[in-house]
Amino acid sequence: MTSSAAPLAIAVFDIDGVLRDVGNSYRRALADTVEEFTGGGYRPSTEDVDRLKGEGIWNNDWEGSQELVYRYFEAQGKPREAVVLDYDAIVEFFQRRYRGPNPTDPDQWTGYITQEPLLIEKSYFEALTRDRIAWGFFSGATRGSATFVLQRRLGLSAPMLVAMEDAPGKPDPTGLLQVADRLIAQGSLPENLPIIYVGDTVADMQTIVQARTAYTQRWWLGVGVLPPHIVASNDTYRNAYRDALKKAGADQVISRVTELNTAYIQELIQA
Repeated sequence: MTSSAAPLAIAVFDIDGVLRDVGNSYRRALADTVEEFTGGGYRPSTEDVDRLKGEGIWNNDWEGSQELVYRYFEAQGKPREAVVLDYDAIVEFFQRRYRGPNPTDPDQWTGYITQEPLLIEKSYFEALTRDRIAWGFFSGATRGSATFVLQRRLGLSAPMLVAMEDAPGKPDPTGLLQVADRLIAQGSLPENLPIIYVGDTVADMQTIVQARTAYTQRWWLGVGVLPPHIVASNDTYRNAYRDALKKAGADQVISRVTELNTAYIQELIQA
């Protein structure tokens, strides 16, 4: 923290759908993958992916792709036990779509990841620091993908990050606690600060609910963010998504992450 005044809160952010628009990247790669492994029989729509994510257990898009392939064949009368799928092949195909033909070398990425619109600027995080709000990231994205957006595109220097490889997948709250504990240790912060998790999916909000149960000595708050494709949808669909986030555990739901400014955080923790 850069101020001698008392710290205000800890804000931990999801990345996909919160800091970057993944509607034409991760979601497109998922649809490509399902289409490929169903032999062109099925390409999931945006609504199909929303329904899958709404179940709260498919935060991993590789696993989500595999699940939709299984469901397609089940709908054709073929039990999933009879469907031969190579999970590693699914991951490889997905990564080549998302990252490009050289998925292990960020300097050569040419895939969908390079086209993701950013939903935030570096100055937002600088303002949080100035206003005594510590911040970090807990994401189901791979460390490579998360680092690409946080450091290369946003220009953040060594941000506190727990990614896919570092903790169990959401809604398990282990990674969220890790980020909070590291920020507390790094900044010598009080352990009783409110911890706000900001995410765009049911699984993100369920993570907060599980954190409240598992770590009762901490003060947890959940803020849902409507992803861009939901903001652009009709009122009925948008309201249904908002209601799903609140039902899953969100204390508040906002339309874009930048609404979560210092004044909003102060109101949230005083409510």
